[in-house]
Amino acid sequence: MERNLALIAMFAALIAALGLIPKLTLGFGVPITAQTMGVMLCGTVLGARRGALAVLLFLALVALGLPLLAGGRGGLGAFATPSVGFLVGWPVAAFITGLIVQHWRGNLALVSAVASVLGGIVVLYAFGVAGMAFMLDKTLAEATLLVTAFIPGDILKAVLAGGITSGLAKARPDSILSRG
Repeated sequence: MERNLALIAMFAALIAALGLIPKLTLGFGVPITAQTMGVMLCGTVLGARRGALAVLLFLALVALGLPLLAGGRGGLGAFATPSVGFLVGWPVAAFITGLIVQHWRGNLALVSAVASVLGGIVVLYAFGVAGMAFMLDKTLAEATLLVTAFIPGDILKAVLAGGITSGLAKARPDSILSRG
């Protein structure tokens, strides 16, 4: 139990640390950040349940006002921006990513990268597009067109998550709880 709590807290801190990497905000108010890679890693390393809990802990700290989102944003106001769909989708993305890694056997780097694409991009974009459409008063098609700017960077993050997960598994096999 203590190990699980420590890992959940550590991965919430990882997402926060990835927010320190400078963000790039596009004209429609949704920043490009490294934090989505942290969400992917929560799933690939911790598994579905623990990964989602790590992201929920992070979001709870943001809601309490800690400036943990990229650019030093925090507080309930962060959930009233065009980013809201992505924030709400983060725990689901981590859960789906972890679920895929837990159940799909094979090369861990490949499985983790594909799981990150499916959970951390496809599932996450479904939430993000819906949130953007609502907050920006756009159609789903218009919001979908806006998120295409994120695709190259998110694919790179998914590949990095696969490589990091595989490297961690080689260095410390017991640390990959998604395969335990």
